[in-house]
Amino acid sequence: MKWDDFAGWGSRIADWAQDYHLTVGDKPVRARTEPGDVLDSLPLFPPESGEDMEAIFADFEEIVMPGITHWQHPRFFAYFTSNAAAPSVLAEFLTAAIAPQCMLWQTSPAATELETRMMDWLRQSLDLPGEFQGVIQDSASSATLAAVLTMREKALNWQGNQQGLFAQKPLRIYCSSEVHTSVDRAIWVAGIGQQNLVRVPIKGTWRGMDPAALRAAIEADIAAGLQPAGLILCVGGTGTGATDPIDDCLQIAEDYGLYSHIDAAWAGSAMICPEYRHYWPGVERADSIVFNPHKWLGVQFDCSAHFLKNPDDLVQTLAISPEYLKTHGKDGIINYSEWSVPLGRRFRALKIWFLIRSYGLEGLRDRLRNHINWSTKLHDTLALEPDFEIITPPMWSLWTFRYAPQGATDLDALNLALVNAINDDGRIYLTQTRVDGDLVIRFQAGQFETTEADVMMAHTVICEIASRL
Repeated sequence: MKWDDFAGWGSRIADWAQDYHLTVGDKPVRARTEPGDVLDSLPLFPPESGEDMEAIFADFEEIVMPGITHWQHPRFFAYFTSNAAAPSVLAEFLTAAIAPQCMLWQTSPAATELETRMMDWLRQSLDLPGEFQGVIQDSASSATLAAVLTMREKALNWQGNQQGLFAQKPLRIYCSSEVHTSVDRAIWVAGIGQQNLVRVPIKGTWRGMDPAALRAAIEADIAAGLQPAGLILCVGGTGTGATDPIDDCLQIAEDYGLYSHIDAAWAGSAMICPEYRHYWPGVERADSIVFNPHKWLGVQFDCSAHFLKNPDDLVQTLAISPEYLKTHGKDGIINYSEWSVPLGRRFRALKIWFLIRSYGLEGLRDRLRNHINWSTKLHDTLALEPDFEIITPPMWSLWTFRYAPQGATDLDALNLALVNAINDDGRIYLTQTRVDGDLVIRFQAGQFETTEADVMMAHTVICEIASRL
């Protein structure tokens, strides 16, 4: 394919994309292929000669699309949605076309400076203090890894990268049982070790960390000759929306000199609405905060906003400056590759700029409020059904329930059968989790174009399919 043909195909694919988003609600939410179906449809060997785009695009529609689960479906109520608002998609189209590598200021000054401004726009939208600065990571997992590496280095007086961990006292990182598994992976990659990730008990309807138990765990580790290094807190955990008591826990972190990181990957988007900020009182005391605009805010994946009270700690942990990466003759610049684990960086700030300018903060707030209100309405409606029980209450737009008809014995098996039958039906998509060992079904609303009718359809589908089991 030559560039002379690009405009025609670009127009055709844009038309296809528009039609896809306008009609995706007519499709089953989850892919209906069986394992190996797509693989078996692909040739064993690569072509020796180039093929026509007509044939390639036809195969895309016939082979690829049947194996796609539709994350942009208005009744995608599983996991946390990964949104793709129209302006964000256009920004990604432009980014793909100009294809900049944005590792340094000099490799694309506009990308660096737009990222600086967009992160400050997001900071203002969350009402974080002006001392926080931000960087766009690919995902919250990377931000958490960066935070854990910083915890390690600060606790070892910046000697971990040079000396390794072999002669050091074991470092201890504290979190609740409700944090995302990306925390475990960060502990592995940082060399701290799974056994040094201390799971603090939870309590209360928010299923948050018990501050007294946190303090006791730290004291026990100090007495045992171990080195407390960091605290990872959760705001809106994946399973049930679990949220730690931020202010109380950060006070303990300060008392013991622990570096603190808040994972608000999903729920952080809701903090653009002032009425939901009571879920993270004292957030301004944290050292590091992350949320994903690519989840609930509408920005296309991948795009994770990582805020730092003192970026110098992160830079000291990650920065390497060989001669070929230095920018000579320029002062006051930021090289964001020194703020993240990968050296290479995409131009992610453009899609934030397009999105916020297209909808405005108030337009985005209205969407989030609708999702929360509609989800709560569904919760209240299902709670009236005699064969269902609510397990955890709404945290923003996320809550869990359990099918428990009279006389049923193996409720785990019954609820797993229900969620599988719902997803095979195709009208909605839900996922399961465990609460205190019991298998339950979780619901969350957050797809950018969902409507109240889409959310309330879930009641019809759930009750209809449950009645067949």
